[in-house]
Amino acid sequence: MVTNYLELSNRRKIAYRKTVGKQPGVVFLGGFSSDMEGTKACYMEQWARKQGISYLKFDYTGHGKSSGKFEDGCISDWLNDACDTISALVTQPQVMVGSSMGGWLSLLLARKHHKKVAGIVGIAAAPDFTISFQENKLSHEQLKELRERGLVRVSTEYADEGLIISERLINDGPKNFIFNQELNLSVPVRLLQGTKDADVDQSTAVRLLNHCSGDDVRLLLVNGADHSFSTPNCLEIIERATEEVLNLVNS
Repeated sequence: MVTNYLELSNRRKIAYRKTVGKQPGVVFLGGFSSDMEGTKACYMEQWARKQGISYLKFDYTGHGKSSGKFEDGCISDWLNDACDTISALVTQPQVMVGSSMGGWLSLLLARKHHKKVAGIVGIAAAPDFTISFQENKLSHEQLKELRERGLVRVSTEYADEGLIISERLINDGPKNFIFNQELNLSVPVRLLQGTKDADVDQSTAVRLLNHCSGDDVRLLLVNGADHSFSTPNCLEIIERATEEVLNLVNS
């Protein structure tokens, strides 16, 4: 498919792909440093096309084919990208399928822009991950470097060259924390979590389940699944969860 571009304020140029179809549709929100060419985003795009369902996926600033540098961004920026892109490209409430950081953004959208959210499927959702990253992933030396230089490079299995983490990202995190205030959800929510996730512990998923106030919030723990949640079995689970939420929204 052809990649399109959306010109937003502050010279943001957002790369996106949209499949026209039945409403309500699906919006896929990718993870930290991921892009719309990822396995889950592409699998769900093909599924939506077969089902004739509207589907939107895009790259945040500093990600994939969008403008900007990754290390310059923070949660507030990427939330603004999501809000502005969704507002510009869809008119009706959508089911948000959010992976990792995208799960965090889905919850923020439901809190701050609930009229655009018809339901949520959170895949290894990582709310408030900036504080856990700071406390559990960065060594004393890396924290010192972050304070002194404003940037630090950390190793990760998802990028050979590692990731650059900025002090701005860490400092911005608390502005968007989920667990420090109530989260009332009036839409169906399905949380999917692997028991072998090395980045988001299943205790976070259970805590999120208990934190969400809503009539239809459920958690599915998948034995042996890791953070990528991209095996054929996991992809089918995402598909089924999305179908279930869409059916509930349409009922």
